[in-house]
Amino acid sequence: MTLPLENVRVLDLSRALSGPFCTMILGDLGAEVIKVEPLPDGEMMRAWGPFHEGIGVFYLSINRNKRSLAIDFRSEQGVHLLRTLATRVDVLVDNFKPGTMRAMGLDYASLREANPRLVHASITGFGDEGPYGTWPGFDQIAQGMSGLMSISGFADGEPTRVGVPIGDLVAGMWTATGITAAIAQRHVTGEGQKVDTSLLASLVGMLCVQGQRYLSLGEVPGRAGNDHPVIFPYGTFTASDGLLNLAAATEGMWATLCRVLDLEALRDHPDFADNSARSSNRERLREKLNARLRTRPALEWTRELIDAGIPAGPIYTLDQVFNDPHVLHNGFAESIEHPVIGQLRQLSNPLRMGSIGKRTVRSHPPMLGEHSEAVLGDFGLAADEIARLLADGVVAGSARGRS
Repeated sequence: MTLPLENVRVLDLSRALSGPFCTMILGDLGAEVIKVEPLPDGEMMRAWGPFHEGIGVFYLSINRNKRSLAIDFRSEQGVHLLRTLATRVDVLVDNFKPGTMRAMGLDYASLREANPRLVHASITGFGDEGPYGTWPGFDQIAQGMSGLMSISGFADGEPTRVGVPIGDLVAGMWTATGITAAIAQRHVTGEGQKVDTSLLASLVGMLCVQGQRYLSLGEVPGRAGNDHPVIFPYGTFTASDGLLNLAAATEGMWATLCRVLDLEALRDHPDFADNSARSSNRERLREKLNARLRTRPALEWTRELIDAGIPAGPIYTLDQVFNDPHVLHNGFAESIEHPVIGQLRQLSNPLRMGSIGKRTVRSHPPMLGEHSEAVLGDFGLAADEIARLLADGVVAGSARGRS
């Protein structure tokens, strides 16, 4: 069975996180992703620690299912080669500062005449229009300016960033969605199109009910820590061996929770009789619930609460996550052979589709220039032309990549 994007060729000029995460998703879905890396040192993330056998873990985390082509971006020959390749692909992805692709003659307007079916996707920090259109973008800056940090953290503490680069990751996911939509529309129109998003736009688009609270009611939400902003009890509580999340999201669940915890007297108490009352008196109620929950371990409570119909679960550290029997059973991490590391464990793509199956990591994150000669050959360049590019230092090949 063929993979969903098996006949899609992607030229990936992006670096760091947002673009490479986008193209990794496309690669997971079967696209041929050519990761173009600048000489002499390649993708900037290769130098970001920590390191696994000398290879950056950041780089390893989001570059599976790709092939590496190493080119000297600063040479006219290198830029000419990029333009040639861009006329022969389905998708071009970049996350350069606005204006960079135009200066290289690689913007959509410059390429569409030669390649009208091209889908060109760009990710920027703030978009290429508006007062901040020329600003560079970094994840935490976008987290702060999107309002996400203002609603993350505890009420008596500072705003808090999310523990992963969520702005980069979300921008990559939005872009992958836009690319697949553009490919689908191309089947109807026969033409490609430009796809744009930014770190700021991607996070603002994820504000969900908190954003709607302001747009509809003029409310400026604050930080609620580990509590749900409008439902209680729905959040983090304390068991005998650690923290526990539970979600009594309805009146029926509240009644069930009182029964399971043997706290029936709380169910109809006027201070806790409905969600508004419970939310207004949440600290008093939290003390009463924690006093009972502290009598048993989190996993014991989890099983009993779930059996009663109340969503619950312990809060794991990452070592617990990757050794959890459910995570292991479902293959949320996979292993692939790496030429330097040996067996390399990688996160699995969370999508499960009949045409993909559970095995989503098909090739290791490539070494610098590992596939240069093969990629150029696949694009139709003759062997003597490839040899000349290698000799002139315009391209670095597989021998360098494995050094």
